Amino acid sequence: MFENLSLLALQQYWWVLVSILAALFVFLTFVQGGQTLLYAVGKTEAEKTIILNTLGRKWEFTFTTLVTFGGAFFASFPLFYATSFGGAYWVWLTILIAFVIQAVSYEYRKKPGNFLGAKTFEVFLVINGLLGTVLIGTAVGTFFNGAMFSLNHLNQVDWQTPYRGLEAVLTFHNVALGLSVFFLARVLGALYFIFTIDQEVIVKRARKQVLYNTLPFLAFFLYFLIWLLLKDGFAVNPETGEVSMEKYKYLHNVLQMPLNTLILLAGIVAVLWGIISTVLMNSGKGFWFAGSGTVLTVFALFLIAGFNNTAFYPSVYDLQSSLTIQNASSSKFTLTVMSYVSLLIPFVLAYIVYFWRAMNRTKITEQEMKEESHVY
Repeated sequence: MFENLSLLALQQYWWVLVSILAALFVFLTFVQGGQTLLYAVGKTEAEKTIILNTLGRKWEFTFTTLVTFGGAFFASFPLFYATSFGGAYWVWLTILIAFVIQAVSYEYRKKPGNFLGAKTFEVFLVINGLLGTVLIGTAVGTFFNGAMFSLNHLNQVDWQTPYRGLEAVLTFHNVALGLSVFFLARVLGALYFIFTIDQEVIVKRARKQVLYNTLPFLAFFLYFLIWLLLKDGFAVNPETGEVSMEKYKYLHNVLQMPLNTLILLAGIVAVLWGIISTVLMNSGKGFWFAGSGTVLTVFALFLIAGFNNTAFYPSVYDLQSSLTIQNASSSKFTLTVMSYVSLLIPFVLAYIVYFWRAMNRTKITEQEMKEESHVY
């Protein structure tokens, strides 16, 4: 089956899979967003325990998806992995540290003899929620705005700044995407509290946070999207592989990929409906609308970044060092073998859905926390 596909078809197939994993990860950052709302929504120790336990039952999904995303990117597009992780390592190390302290915090916050105190680990969780969303969003922004690197004839990366990826924060368009992810994660986190917690005071505060965080989310996201459609992009000549600047490249991608544009619009509408139904109609199911909309929107943005003869990791220092799905991918043999392995993905997703439903069969209550033998 897969061996009959062309190399380009396999490269496109794996870019779609990587895009799906990225979209699922951004959706799962509701855990990070919820952590940053800990002190805004939880005012007492009992309330904070409820919040961290409803998030704690899902934090491993976020971490696992991030690792899977990185692994899939490494296996299918190793040159990107070598370039970004080998060159922009300070930004990725910072992200990794942020997620490590999250794992430690959930494990040790309620441990007997915790000499650092529960509050220390709560602060760590807030830091994870802030850095984990803003930096990943900012890093993905370089897919559209480029990074400062060059590759030699052996494809060895030479990063052109001593900041090793952290210089991405100097481009506001990158930061706008990072802040969009941050505030969207907070919106999703608040919606998740409403969906999973049976405690009137927490739910009331969470509804307010949905509104408070929607406004800056829309401001930063609309800025990012409008500027993206107006900016020059990194076009690839399909015959020669030469990279050049093209005026309104990403607008052209939107117009020339109508199905993907419909996915993007459907995602944006779903996110907005999830928010509107929660704030104006007191719905408790807005989380699933906003969550599914997030997946569709991020998926569509990744396709805009990599499809239609576009460099998905451009170099603003040396255009011809820019990475495309063609020049950054593994061999046809490797992609073919991995494609057969990818057929297991639906079974893994079914497993996740089953246990997700099992853990969310009933809403979490204060009484349950008093009776539960293991709490975060």
